Amino acid sequence: MNRWFSMPDRVEAYLSARRALGYELRIEGEQLRRFAHFAEQQGHRGALTLELALDWANAAKKQSAIGPARRLEPLRPFARYCALFEPETEIPPPRLLGPAHRRIAPYIYSDADITAMLAVAQQLSPVDGLRPVSMRCLLGLLAATGLRVSEALSLHRGDVDLDRGSLTVRESKFHKSRLVPLHPTAREALAEYVCVRERCVPLARDPTFFLFDNGRAINYQQARYAFGQIRSRLGWDPLPDGRLPRLYDLRHAFACKRLLAWYGEGVDVQWAIPHLATYLGHRKISDTYWYLTGIPDLLAVAAKRLGQAASRSTEEPS
Repeated sequence: MNRWFSMPDRVEAYLSARRALGYELRIEGEQLRRFAHFAEQQGHRGALTLELALDWANAAKKQSAIGPARRLEPLRPFARYCALFEPETEIPPPRLLGPAHRRIAPYIYSDADITAMLAVAQQLSPVDGLRPVSMRCLLGLLAATGLRVSEALSLHRGDVDLDRGSLTVRESKFHKSRLVPLHPTAREALAEYVCVRERCVPLARDPTFFLFDNGRAINYQQARYAFGQIRSRLGWDPLPDGRLPRLYDLRHAFACKRLLAWYGEGVDVQWAIPHLATYLGHRKISDTYWYLTGIPDLLAVAAKRLGQAASRSTEEPS
């Protein structure tokens, strides 16, 4: 029988048990430790209660529609673990504060959007430096491959094989590594970037592929700030319908355009989807479906196929 004297004791016991089973729980662990600290500040003693859980969920400094539900979410498996040793533990019911996740409607970039984006990226300051060239190449790579932003920014020089035309994405989400083949135009763009980078920062010691003028790797905050400047110059900040295009939406756009291209080529999409899932680094196909959006072109294909199926069914003898 476990004897816990504080909420931090309970949290550490839970994390140790789950991690022994192979779970990393990096973000969840941080959240639970903050919860334990909150419980200590509240002077709480004894088993987890629903009142304490709700106080924690509603204590966020920045409230959002799903914020309290998100804060409550990691407490549920933690509470189930505690209940094995303390039956008086109160387990928060599912969806007590509503859904903890929502899908923000992505902005699906058109080819014209991407062309305009790359042109404006080239105008970033300093106009004669590496920053505009790096951002243009980064955005082009995201559009051409559907990489996660973090994957592109984490690429090292040795991960970009221009001879074979492929990228090696190492230890990405869920610790998965994969090879990403490149279209010849993408390979050419990367080769051009390497020439400019070597000329601008020939003595850079940072092994990362994408660099700024100081010879250091581009981090996510810098990339997002630069993209914000591009978005503002294009008048997308926000769009007339209220949406705010994001860097990550390039991944959504890639998935939708690949599906549309397959339909145009007559490819069996049901057969091809697992290949797209592998290319994007997904563990299961349902993760890939998350990136598919009912854009007009895809809906037109669906309507045409539905009409063809209806016609066949009426022509068949009864």
